[in-house]
Amino acid sequence: MKFSQNIHLSRGLLPAATIIAGLALSTTADAQTNDTEQGSEKQITVLPLEKSASRGIVTRDPSDIVKCKDDYWVFYTGRGVPSYHSKDLVRWERGPAVFKTAPEWIAGAVPENRRMSYWAPDIMKVGDRYLFYYAVSSMGKMTSAIGLAANATLDPNDPAYHWTDEGIVVRTKDGDNYNAIDPTVFQDTDGSLWLTFGSYWSGIKLIQLDPKTGKRIAPNSELYSLAYNESIEASYMCKHDNYYYLFVNWGSCCQGPKSTYNIRIGRSTTITGPYLDQAGVDLLHRGGSVFLPTTNGPLIGPGHAGTLTVEGKTWFTSDFEGDIRLAGKATLAIMPLQWKADGWPEATVNDLDSASSAKPVSK
Repeated sequence: MKFSQNIHLSRGLLPAATIIAGLALSTTADAQTNDTEQGSEKQITVLPLEKSASRGIVTRDPSDIVKCKDDYWVFYTGRGVPSYHSKDLVRWERGPAVFKTAPEWIAGAVPENRRMSYWAPDIMKVGDRYLFYYAVSSMGKMTSAIGLAANATLDPNDPAYHWTDEGIVVRTKDGDNYNAIDPTVFQDTDGSLWLTFGSYWSGIKLIQLDPKTGKRIAPNSELYSLAYNESIEASYMCKHDNYYYLFVNWGSCCQGPKSTYNIRIGRSTTITGPYLDQAGVDLLHRGGSVFLPTTNGPLIGPGHAGTLTVEGKTWFTSDFEGDIRLAGKATLAIMPLQWKADGWPEATVNDLDSASSAKPVSK
């Protein structure tokens, strides 16, 4: 997720017009967050997963969906990082926010973030803990950090339920050429743990994590560059057969149906790249096959990819920046995912008027 602060500041000072635009987008996002918190979103008929991608709840930048006991959980951008939970993936109920008070380190690392609005979380169970990653940033600057919290359970009624602040995983400051936001965590088949992140500037980055701590494997461990475009963020990595797949967002968010988000994809035989699209173009050189276009019937601006396997069936998860049926607000989406004979994935958006899939095409 970005607001207008994530334009290439390294090439000069941010123009006043851009700051004003960024504040306007921030206000819009805050308003949508407030709508969500106050339960004022427009209601739509909730359909089975096979009939509609939209789950009819207002969320932006959703995490991967994870299961704890009998409930599935998703976390998303907002004050304290709010949540929803569901027993069937169809109907969702509000859950608690992760943070009731700001972690102490934020005041020193990102002093301008005073409203507890944390972005683009991701979560994974590693061992006996749920590792929760989230971004803290500030308007108009690259003063950003990715934080980590951990919990033994996601069930707030469990006596073991307690979020422990684990501090900073990676941070950036003004003058750096990449931005520490939009984290997603990935565990390889060999047990190694990785974090992809980044927004605009020099693009998407990858660092290795220690599975025991969830933190960077070493303070000065190698930083890998995976993908670049003038507008790029919201990376997500998964593995299928012998390939690593990297999903990224191009375009702009946070403007409802006027958002231009679209999801691009590339793949690699090694986790550190290079990632090539279907035409063989390196994602570091602006490659990226279209996985989901901007417009999908009433759903506009797909972003923040994820995958979920339930009883042998795989689903693709994301948000859409605008659902026309929800007064143009962002919504959680869950779509069937298939792997084609050539190894590339395909998500089906059942909200389209005609029976068709959002098929990947070459750039």
